[in-house]
Amino acid sequence: MDFGNVLQLGIKEIRGLLRDPIMMFLILFSFTFQIQSSAQMESEVLNHAPIAIVDEDGSPLSTRIIHAFQPPYFSEPSIIGWDEMDRRMDEGLDTFALDIPPNFQSDVLAGKRPEIQLNVDATQMTQAFSGAGYVQTIVSDEVAAFVDPGGSGQPPPAELVLRARFNPVLNSGWFQAVMGVSNSVTLLALILPGAALIREREHGTIEHLLVMPVTALEIMVSKLWSMSLVVLLGTLFATVVMCGWVLGIPLQGSLTLFLVGTALHLFATASLGILLATFAKTMPQFGIMMILVLLPLQILSGSQTPRESMPDIVQNIMLAAPNTHYVILAQSILFRGAGLDVVWPQMLWLAAIAAILFAVSLRYFRRFLQ
Repeated sequence: MDFGNVLQLGIKEIRGLLRDPIMMFLILFSFTFQIQSSAQMESEVLNHAPIAIVDEDGSPLSTRIIHAFQPPYFSEPSIIGWDEMDRRMDEGLDTFALDIPPNFQSDVLAGKRPEIQLNVDATQMTQAFSGAGYVQTIVSDEVAAFVDPGGSGQPPPAELVLRARFNPVLNSGWFQAVMGVSNSVTLLALILPGAALIREREHGTIEHLLVMPVTALEIMVSKLWSMSLVVLLGTLFATVVMCGWVLGIPLQGSLTLFLVGTALHLFATASLGILLATFAKTMPQFGIMMILVLLPLQILSGSQTPRESMPDIVQNIMLAAPNTHYVILAQSILFRGAGLDVVWPQMLWLAAIAAILFAVSLRYFRRFLQ
């Protein structure tokens, strides 16, 4: 293999990519807006949920409950009349509507168990479920603090102390952002080399390469290193700038070790992208094949749901997918600060899968050029 030919062919691929506005937009979007939206549009987090309160008691206790609902979990409560509650919820103005009944404070002080009505808009089911728990906890704590301001009640015989490691603020957006980087790497590693090969065929430039003194190995390696380099630089930007600076995610581990693992993942996934392109004759066919391959890879890799919750047969099958090990590697390094002594099995898995996919892709790529 002539490394001079590989270098020049790779530079040609990068120039062709820079002249493709659609691919450039996809790269920029995947490593900027997609990462930010993954972190900030997570529906499981209760964030500024609109709540309206009907205060039919007008007592110090009801006022205390109203003032307990504060950002960032809830918006400032809207004080409304009971005749407005149903209309506002029908119009989608409130996710939660709390009705504090008359004589609520006096019934509490008398030892009775008065009931408070909470209406919940369950259109967004996850937020409605978690938000109802928040409301119940806030009301219960405020009533208990009002009845027993000194906290003279007997303490429980055992106390559970919660210590959240690696994500002390329990912000699921941190997880979604880093996994968004992982998904973007897998997406672009499949698309860019395969699209470059399909573009060569559609534009007729593949025939130009066949009459040049270059081999199939040189052509394939040039596409792999050039497209992988673009994705690797995008990964570095997304990790440092978007996750670290813009979103303020405290990344723990070695960035160099993470990029080495990313390079192995890119080598394997880009080889798979070229393999798919050898079977597709046009870009629409390649896009359909991409959907059939990409969705299972991303959904079953552990980037969206824990692998432990999947059936055993699915977990075993997905061990043959490179991004399964890449997700484990990324979570271990960036979240838990793991070193090479922890992630070396994932490194070996990625290297072995990359070697197998490269050999298979090269075989079919040679047939493709004949």
